[in-house]
Amino acid sequence: MNTSFKIWKKNREQLLAYFNKYSLEQLNKIPSGFSNNLIWNIGHVIVVQQALVYKGSGLEGYVSEELFKLYMPGTKPTGNTSQQEVDDLKGLLMLLLEKTEADFRNGKFVTYNERKVGEGFILSSFEDAHQFNNYHEGMHFGYMMNIRKFV
Repeated sequence: MNTSFKIWKKNREQLLAYFNKYSLEQLNKIPSGFSNNLIWNIGHVIVVQQALVYKGSGLEGYVSEELFKLYMPGTKPTGNTSQQEVDDLKGLLMLLLEKTEADFRNGKFVTYNERKVGEGFILSSFEDAHQFNNYHEGMHFGYMMNIRKFV
């Protein structure tokens, strides 16, 4: 699991860099031909990680139901994200990584409710969910690399 956590941390650090490279206007811009923007992708990976790992393990996560509703799969931006919301997401990126790793090291993830995700993977443990989360976040990082060319 150490390698998996290292990969996740590196990806989150790359996502964190977007907050310094792009203005609020750029983070919110939905380029022509795209259905979302940079900040939606960041919010999305935050809530999906919480759903995959915590909800899948039958545990309460660390994000609000309101945040889930804004960024869960099947959603898209409904308006501009405020600077306060952007700052909140920025804070959650690394905080949730630290909390998840601490919860794992403290043995909090005991059971997992097996499920098949849309991409066809079957997740049957915390480890499966965490590995899939890395795949999922990498996929969205790729989307963001395309979006950034047009903002």
